[in-house]
Amino acid sequence: MAELISLLTVVGLFFGGIFVLIVMGGSFVSIQQGTVGIITRFGKFGRVLRPGLNFKLPIIESVSQRLSLQNRSVELAFQAITADQANVHFKAMLLFSVLNPDEDTVLNVAFKFVDERSFMTALVRSVEGSVRAFVATKKQQDILALRREIIDSVKEQLDHALASWGYHLIDLQMNDIGFDEEISRSMAKVVASSNLRAAAENEGQALLITKTKQAEAEGNAIKIAAEAERQAAQLRGQGIALFRQEVAKGMTEAAHEMQKADLDVSFILFSMWTESLKHFAETGKGNVIFLDGSPDSMQDTMKRMMALSVKNTKM
Repeated sequence: MAELISLLTVVGLFFGGIFVLIVMGGSFVSIQQGTVGIITRFGKFGRVLRPGLNFKLPIIESVSQRLSLQNRSVELAFQAITADQANVHFKAMLLFSVLNPDEDTVLNVAFKFVDERSFMTALVRSVEGSVRAFVATKKQQDILALRREIIDSVKEQLDHALASWGYHLIDLQMNDIGFDEEISRSMAKVVASSNLRAAAENEGQALLITKTKQAEAEGNAIKIAAEAERQAAQLRGQGIALFRQEVAKGMTEAAHEMQKADLDVSFILFSMWTESLKHFAETGKGNVIFLDGSPDSMQDTMKRMMALSVKNTKM
């Protein structure tokens, strides 16, 4: 009997030790860095466990959730309809994280939604709804130029929703904005025709500038030639005038000298007449020149020249 009691005592101590070890082992919880644990007591929130080794009451307390405080990302693909009934396809990337490790925030994140799947559904639908509401007020041709405005509009609306859930929106990127194939082809044709029209306009402007410059150059050349001709004519006239002045001056001086020598002035005129005939004969180069060489014509010419000489002398 004593042996039986001793055996039972040993077995009891053995199982008691095992129980104590189990209890002691369950009293310590390790939380990874960047993560917090949620302690519940019989299903009710108790406290938040920070990263490292933590103590909890065995059996009474349990770790119901482990929440990551690190950044999280999700890729979205959806479509929206513009005001002119065009389908726009979006591919976006959303980056978010828990707002802060405070107890109230962690409590909000842990118990706001039934599970992670419900939270992700609400998040995705919120982004899609914000984008669709913005796109529905714009025309298809304006969407590509409004990428930044779309992002800013979605961020403004999503920030409030995420903050109420205990999260913070870090970044939202619209990685791709596309259209149906038919619309893409028509847009390509519009761009091509616009480029062709711009090229034609540029070519026309270049041709107009070239023609204008050529006309300006020709006009300047004509002006320069006319000015040169005017100056040349002026110089020729001045030369002829100087020549005539010198001729008249020489004839006057010769007439005075002959008068002083008591000679007939008509001899000078006769000499000029014969010299002129000689010059015509030598430099005519075959051209026919009709001159009246009769004595009457010579006397008439000499009288006119003498009258001119007398007039110049009186002047």
